Amino acid sequence: MDQGIIGLEPARDVMDTRMDVHVAGMSCASCVRRVERIVAAVPGATDVAVNLATERASFSTAPDFRTRALTEALRAAGYPAVEETLDLAIAGMTCASCAGRVERALLAVPGVVSAEVNLATERARVRVVAGVAGLGELTSALRRAGYEAAQAQARAETSGAEVAGAASRRDGIVAALALAFAFPLLLPMLLMPLGVDAALPGWAQLGLAAVVQFGFGARFYRGAWRALWAGAGNMDSLVALGTSAAFGLSLWEFAAGHGGHLYFEASAAVIALVRLGKWLETRARRQAGEAIRALERLRPERARVRRSGAELDVAAADLRVGDMLVVRPGERIAADAIVREGEGSADESLLTGESLPVPKEPGSRLFGGALNGEALLLADVTATGAESQLARMVRMVEDAQAAKPPVQRLVDRVSAIFVPSVVGIALMTFFGWWASGAAIETAAVNAVAVLVIACPCALGLATPAAIMVGTGVAARHGILIRDPAALEQSRAIHTVVFDKTGTLTEGRPDLVALYPVAGEPADRALRLAAALQAGSEHPLARGVLAKAAHLTLPATQGIRALPGRGLEGQIEGQRLLLGSGRLMEEAGVDTALLRAEAADLAHDGLTVSYLAEGGRLLALLGFGDAPKVGAADAVAWLRAQGLRVVLLTGDNQGAADAAARLLGIKEVWAEALPADKAALVASLRAGGAVAMVGDGVNDAAALAAADLGLAMATGTNVASAASGITLMRGDPMLVPAALDIAGRTYRRIRQGLFWAFAYNLVGIPLAAFGLLSPVVAGGAMAFSSVSVVGSALLLRRWHPAIGSGTRR
Repeated sequence: MDQGIIGLEPARDVMDTRMDVHVAGMSCASCVRRVERIVAAVPGATDVAVNLATERASFSTAPDFRTRALTEALRAAGYPAVEETLDLAIAGMTCASCAGRVERALLAVPGVVSAEVNLATERARVRVVAGVAGLGELTSALRRAGYEAAQAQARAETSGAEVAGAASRRDGIVAALALAFAFPLLLPMLLMPLGVDAALPGWAQLGLAAVVQFGFGARFYRGAWRALWAGAGNMDSLVALGTSAAFGLSLWEFAAGHGGHLYFEASAAVIALVRLGKWLETRARRQAGEAIRALERLRPERARVRRSGAELDVAAADLRVGDMLVVRPGERIAADAIVREGEGSADESLLTGESLPVPKEPGSRLFGGALNGEALLLADVTATGAESQLARMVRMVEDAQAAKPPVQRLVDRVSAIFVPSVVGIALMTFFGWWASGAAIETAAVNAVAVLVIACPCALGLATPAAIMVGTGVAARHGILIRDPAALEQSRAIHTVVFDKTGTLTEGRPDLVALYPVAGEPADRALRLAAALQAGSEHPLARGVLAKAAHLTLPATQGIRALPGRGLEGQIEGQRLLLGSGRLMEEAGVDTALLRAEAADLAHDGLTVSYLAEGGRLLALLGFGDAPKVGAADAVAWLRAQGLRVVLLTGDNQGAADAAARLLGIKEVWAEALPADKAALVASLRAGGAVAMVGDGVNDAAALAAADLGLAMATGTNVASAASGITLMRGDPMLVPAALDIAGRTYRRIRQGLFWAFAYNLVGIPLAAFGLLSPVVAGGAMAFSSVSVVGSALLLRRWHPAIGSGTRR
C-alpha cells in the first residue's frame, strides 16, 4: 500500500454514487464519531455511516465530491484512508493533449486520489482508495475516453521487447511505403524550379493520394474519431482535419475540371512525413528507456541452489530467503545474498557504477544481477524478487520517470487548450484570407498549413524524454534520482552540507585508545562497552566489538539508543552510559578525571566517547576514522563551482576540525544532535538552497529539512527515504556527479520546452500568413518531436568527468 497523496483532481459530472472507504486508525466509539464528522464535512458527502468493526466509512457522493479532499481530511486527523497504486499501460496516446485527457478521465473516476500520465513511457500511475476504484473502473473510463489500457507488466519481459521491436519494424515499413507513394506527387514540385514539368495526370494524382490518405492515414482518422467521440481533440485530429481539407479541395478542383493546381501532394506528403516522424520518435523513445531495460535484463532466469545436500537448478523466481545459492565463476548472481564460503570478486558496475571488481569474502554482501568473478561462492539468500536491491533500483527509477517535475504543470495547462486553440486559429486564417480577397484555394491551403504545423507532441515529450534518459544514465553510474523535483532543485543549490562519519570518512572507525580511570581494569571497561553495543549497527560499535572479539560479554537489559548522544542499558544490575561528553553532562557524570586525555585525543582528530557506570566515569574511548578516497577532491570541485561547503557532525569539535582541515572545508558545526542538524539546515536555507549529504538515522531529519537530500545507500533505509537522490555506493565523488547530471537533465528539459514552445509560437504565425506550404509545415511538425527526443538522447553520452565543466 502507498499512502502518499499527489496530483490534482478536476471537477466531474457523475451521478450520485455510494462509496465504501477502508479507514485505518479507529480504535473506539469516539473515533467513529470523529470520522463521521470529518466525512460529513467534505463537500458532496452525505448519508455517512461508519462501522468500527469493519473499519469502513460508507457514504453517498454528489457530483461535486472530491476524493482528494476526503483523503487529506482523514489523514490530517490521523485516520488515513487505505490506498493502493496501480500502473497502467495505455495505448492510443499521440500527444500532450492525449496525456492530459487520459489524466482527467482517470481523475474523474470515483475513488481516484491522483493520476500522473507519462507520454514517453505510455504509462499512467494511479493512486486509488482501496476497494473503491480498481482496474476495471479505470480501464472502462479510459475506453470511454477513446484509449485502451491494461495493467502494466515489467518492461524487461522478452516477449514484450520482441513485440515492441516487431511493431517498430512494421511502422518503419509503413512509413517507407507511404513515402514511396507520396514521392511521385512531390517530384514535380521539386523539379519545377529547374523548368521541368513532370506533373502526373489528375487521375494518377488522385489514385496515389487516396492510397496514402485512407490507407496509410487511417490511423489518424481512427485517433481523431476516438477523440471526437470523447469530446476532445489531439494531434490525430489536426492531421486528419488538415490533410482531409487539402485532399477534399484537390478532389473538388479535379471533379469540377477547373484545371487549376491540385494539392494532392500536400495531403500525401504530410501523412507520409508524419508517419516517418512518429516512427523515428518511437525509436528514439525506446532508446531513451534502454538504461532501465538494461538494468532489468541483469536478473538471470535460472539459479543453482544447494538443498538437502543436493545441488539443484531452479527458476530464479522460486528462490527463497535462506536458500544456499551456488554461484559459479562468470555467472550472474540470481538474488541478494551473504557469502558463506569462498573468496573472490564481483562486477557490480551496472548496479553501483563502481568500475573495479569488488572483493568478496565470507560475510560480504552479494547483489542480484552482479557478475561473479573467478571464484566459486556459496551464499545465503537474503532477498529475492521485488525485495532485491536490483528490483528496488528499477522501482525507484520508474517512480521518478512516472512523476512530474514542477515545470511540467505549465505544459499540462497549455496542452489542455492547445488543439481547440489551433483549430480556432486555422478557422481565422481561412476566413481572414478569404475576406481579404484571396482565392478560396489559397485560404484553404494556409489554414491547412496552420493545422499541420501545430505540434502538441513536442510539448508532451520534452520533459518525460529528458527525465527518462537522465535518470537512466544516472542509474548506470550509481546515482538514483528518486524525485524529479530534485532536477529543478539541483540547479539552485547554494550550500552543500556534509555529514562526517560514513559520508566523508570511511565509517569504519577503529578503537585506537582506551583510558580507564585509575583502578579500573581496561578489559572490564572494554567488556562493558562491547556488551552495550552488541546489537548496534553504529560505526563506532563495530570498532569496539572488533577489539572485544576475544572477550565473553555479559548479558544486557533495556538497551536504548539516545540519538546523537549515545546509548544506555543495564548490565549486572548497574545502569551504564556510553556516549558523548554532552550525554555525560546531561547525566551528571563528572569527566574531569580524563579531561586532559580527551583533549589530546580530540586535538589528534579522534572521536571521543565516555563510559559511565552508576553515575561514575569508568573509561575514555578514542576512535580514528580515515577520510574516504576522493572526499577532498569532491569538496574541491564543489568549492570550485562557487558552492559553500559545510561539515555538520555530532562528533566532538576537535575531531570535526581535524577532518575539515584534511578535506579543505572551512566551515564546521560539531556536537550537533539530529534536531540541531535539521535546525541548522533550515537556518542555512535563508541564504539559498541547501543540499544535505548523509547516510545514517541521525541525518534523516536534516535530509528532509534540506531543499535537496542526497543519501548514501551504504547507510540506512531511513536516510534514503528522506532524500531525493540516493547514491548507490559510498563515494563522495558521486555528490558532485549527481549535481552535475541532475543539472544537465533539467537543462535539457528547459531546452526541449523552449524549442517546443518557440516552434509553435513561430511556426503557426508563419503558416497563418501564408509563408509556409502544407508540405513544409507537415515535415517540420513531423521532425519537431524527433528533435526534442534527440536532444534528450544526448544525455546518454554523459560520464561523471568531474572538474571538466560547469554544472549550471
